[in-house]
Amino acid sequence: MKEHHTTSDFKNTKGSVVTIGTFDGVHLGHKAILKRLVESAHKMGLESVLLTFFPHPRMVLQKDTDLKLLNTLDEKKALLAALGVDHLVVHPFTKEFSRLTAVEYVRDILVNQLHAKKIIIGYDHRFGRNRTANIEDLKEFGTTYHFEVEEITAKELDDVAVSSTKIRNALQEGDILTANSFLGYPYSLQGTVVKGKGIGKSLGFPTANLRVDQSYKLIPKNGVYLSKIAVDNTHYFGLTNIGTNPTVGGTHRTIETFILDATFDLYEKPIQLVFVTWIRDEEHFDSVEALKAAIQQDELFARTYISNHG
Repeated sequence: MKEHHTTSDFKNTKGSVVTIGTFDGVHLGHKAILKRLVESAHKMGLESVLLTFFPHPRMVLQKDTDLKLLNTLDEKKALLAALGVDHLVVHPFTKEFSRLTAVEYVRDILVNQLHAKKIIIGYDHRFGRNRTANIEDLKEFGTTYHFEVEEITAKELDDVAVSSTKIRNALQEGDILTANSFLGYPYSLQGTVVKGKGIGKSLGFPTANLRVDQSYKLIPKNGVYLSKIAVDNTHYFGLTNIGTNPTVGGTHRTIETFILDATFDLYEKPIQLVFVTWIRDEEHFDSVEALKAAIQQDELFARTYISNHG
């Protein structure tokens, strides 16, 4: 898959089949649409193109939004690369870009730069300044500029929307199994291990503290999870606590993982934290001894789960 940082970087003049959207999560519903995109391009002897935007339009147009995304841009790229899409165009979304009229957007972007011969798009797609144009307008533009429009039905789009909503809701409720089933792959966080306060070590459970650099990445609900740590192409099971460590007076939200059956220095290393299943809510215990006993029970649960599920 070739990546392009603006639509003007796209130089293929062979002709393309284009779909447009954020595709956050690249989940099972998205994959069905992208399969149609790839198959259609193959049948027509053209290139498949996914046009997406970064930052997310709501981040630019609604500055007060607390929008959280399922994928960072790098994660999205990796997921799309495995689906057979020929070109990923990540166009910078700015206020200036949002002010393009419908005809400027279609003529200058889709036709003159992406060389669209076919556009696969949702029935409710809106575009142009103030999002005033709809799919019927796009079909009229298709007649003028000689491209075909294939409409993604309401049912198909509902499946995509429902999946995205369910994934976000599930993660915010700690329901990792549901989120992973809709995604078609396990949810993960990527970042760098940073120094913590050493509380876990003092309890006999030294932890790796993950700093997630992208503030827009959705962090699951506070609680304890069975997880996997991927570091240097090797995976280790772990217990991950997301929360403020209330028993020891913590106030800042952290992501800390106690790695089972391995001890090594991970400071400043990039790691991937993969969520396997939920264990329990974060709790405020009456004593440090009660906290240690709870972690021991978490570890017992984790080892039993690993033994039963592999």
